[in-house]
Amino acid sequence: MNRLKAFLVLADGTVFEGWNFGAEGETIGEVVFNTSMTGYQEIITDSSYKGQIVAMTYTQIGNYGVNYEDVESESPKLEGFIAKEFYDFPSNWRSTVNLGEYLKEHNKVGIHGIDTRALTKHLRDNGVQMGIISTSDSNAESLLEKVKKHPGISTLDLVSEVTTKEPYKWTEKLWSLDQNDEEQSANNDKKLFVYDFGIKKNILRHLAETGFDITVVPANTPAEEVLEKADAIVLSNGPGDPEAVPYAVDTAKKLIGKKPILGICLGHQIMGLALGGKTYKLKFGHHGGNHPVMNLSTREVEITSQNHNYCVDVKSLGDQVELTHKNLYDGTEEGMMHKSMPIMTFQHHPEAGPGPNDSGYIFKQFKEMVDKY
Repeated sequence: MNRLKAFLVLADGTVFEGWNFGAEGETIGEVVFNTSMTGYQEIITDSSYKGQIVAMTYTQIGNYGVNYEDVESESPKLEGFIAKEFYDFPSNWRSTVNLGEYLKEHNKVGIHGIDTRALTKHLRDNGVQMGIISTSDSNAESLLEKVKKHPGISTLDLVSEVTTKEPYKWTEKLWSLDQNDEEQSANNDKKLFVYDFGIKKNILRHLAETGFDITVVPANTPAEEVLEKADAIVLSNGPGDPEAVPYAVDTAKKLIGKKPILGICLGHQIMGLALGGKTYKLKFGHHGGNHPVMNLSTREVEITSQNHNYCVDVKSLGDQVELTHKNLYDGTEEGMMHKSMPIMTFQHHPEAGPGPNDSGYIFKQFKEMVDKY
């Protein structure tokens, strides 16, 4: 195992000393913590983490390696990775490479051997903040100066860095041991266009499984091009502040009322802004696979997968939408349905990558809306 010293310095001057894994060098990002016990490879390849350094609260990371089937995008999108204990000897029959080698292959810097519990408590009490991981500079004052020079990620258009450059078709369904290639290529009847703001592959797998003919398009695709061909539209998850992608909000405004729309995570926030509402930033965000959310129509509690720093202020939308889901940790808004138009959006992730499957019904609910429309 690599015994190269590494340092993590936060914007408020807090310093953690540990060991490097993955690539060597320096990386700056907004430091957040994720409470999932498994699913680290889905987390590091989730495009919504672009611009961020992720600390895992679960201690053993890397113990089941990495495979190339469960990734959520073609490569890691986060800026850096933090673990308490990194394991470079994975044991899993599906593993093809260990986590350290995978991060190194994609030039992503990691640090382990630090007190991640102390880091998590610090972020919980003081809020998320910018930070730097370095293996090349051990001077805390020098590293802090570099962090302070960074403008922060709230003003950056991170979507443009992760969206697809060209439209493409998607047919792959959910993975299973007895996967049938004939079923994989079966035709689906409704033409669904997905705006890629940082789409996770498992969202696409679920949509294909539900029964859609899927085309994924770049984030800046004009609404007119999509409306000509689509039976329904998805606004995907993605990184950063929704107010930093005004072109996506403008596009969503042109889609409203024209076709059934499903918004997930950033797509939910973009729709909130498009409908004339406001968004706000959480103190330390929701990141993990164990967040309780109440479905307000059934009063059932779903354990959900989450990854967001911003929320829609549903009250700012007046009486045009109905709040459908609420986070039971802090009471924040998790879902809404338009009262007169076929629009449903959710802050949490129904595709469970990683996480539980409690909210998977959302895809079927959307399909029923599309069929009815």
